[in-house]
Amino acid sequence: MLDLEKYGVSMWEEDKIRSFRKKLLAWYDENKRDLPWRRSKNPYHIWVSEIMLQQTRVDTVIPYYERFLEWFPTVESLAIAPEERLLKAWEGLGYYSRVRNMQTAAQQIMNEFNGEFPSTYEGISSLKGIGPYTSGAIASIAFNLPQPAVDGNVMRVLARLFEVNHDIGNPSNRKIFQAMMEILIDPDRPGDFNQALMDLGSDIESPVNPRPEDSPVKEFSAAYKHGTMDRYPVKAPKKKPVPIYLNALVVQNSKGQFLLEKNESEKLLAGFWHFPLIEVEGFSKDEELNLFSQVAESFQQIGPSPQESFEQDYDLEVDWQDTHFEEVKHVFSHRKWHVRILAGQVVERKEYSDKEVVWLTPDEFDLYPLAKPQQKIWQEYSKRC
Repeated sequence: MLDLEKYGVSMWEEDKIRSFRKKLLAWYDENKRDLPWRRSKNPYHIWVSEIMLQQTRVDTVIPYYERFLEWFPTVESLAIAPEERLLKAWEGLGYYSRVRNMQTAAQQIMNEFNGEFPSTYEGISSLKGIGPYTSGAIASIAFNLPQPAVDGNVMRVLARLFEVNHDIGNPSNRKIFQAMMEILIDPDRPGDFNQALMDLGSDIESPVNPRPEDSPVKEFSAAYKHGTMDRYPVKAPKKKPVPIYLNALVVQNSKGQFLLEKNESEKLLAGFWHFPLIEVEGFSKDEELNLFSQVAESFQQIGPSPQESFEQDYDLEVDWQDTHFEEVKHVFSHRKWHVRILAGQVVERKEYSDKEVVWLTPDEFDLYPLAKPQQKIWQEYSKRC
């Protein structure tokens, strides 16, 4: 057991802990959100919801969750799902390694646990992509095991309850909050206790505009009593995402079909289909004004233009349009894409085999997984063409 005193955290006496549990659970019973995954004790359903909820808002997750279970109703169906079907189910949620890890974990369950979802914390933790938080959530909610589920919401609440002077964004400090939860968690209703703290942290104790006076446990909060709510939790500012500049080549043939290419790399958005993209060092002032001829001229001075590079790489001759498109922006966790659209009509098409491409009508886009940036590109293109 971690010695919390060394970290400046003084835990309550047992009577106060019992009183805290009682107050928190009574509030939860009256105010808990009616969410589809809370109507089930099926560990597979709970697992799907918890993975989807990582970095994603609840209202966004609900339709994805319902469709995912419709498409993959069992662990076995997830284990054997084709990659494109899997990515299509996750299309728009982002952080796509999550669903790939889920399929690997489903295959582990089939091979190592005879198709039965593991019912111990250790077994759950052994699955690909399942860390301490998700293990604790599944163990406590599905199997009623007294395991903490420590996420950002829970750490925020605990930091204010005990005035914890340790950065919640530093992964090495997670052990402090884990140890606190091991003491606080209700042994009889661990799943409800974990979910009550999550609900409290996502609403009343939210990171922006918290309402501490509405908290059912404000009498227990050191930060509330001492007027230090604005100091907690301690969290260093995030690093700004690195800007990436890309040209998206949206070209159409005489049949009204558009060229899409499969991303076969092991990098970001692997396995998804996209309009061809060419990375550049930045956008010039001429590009910002969309002065097409000047852009081409400026590029010719230092090498082939994006349009010329595209025609060479794809063996196409294209009649490029002089159309102004707004810049498309998309933020990932560690980078920010700035995308300029270059549109054109194919004049001559040759055969090529070094890229996996398809020609699709807009009605056929739904058959292929397209990540959020590509959806934004299409929306912007459709507005102006």
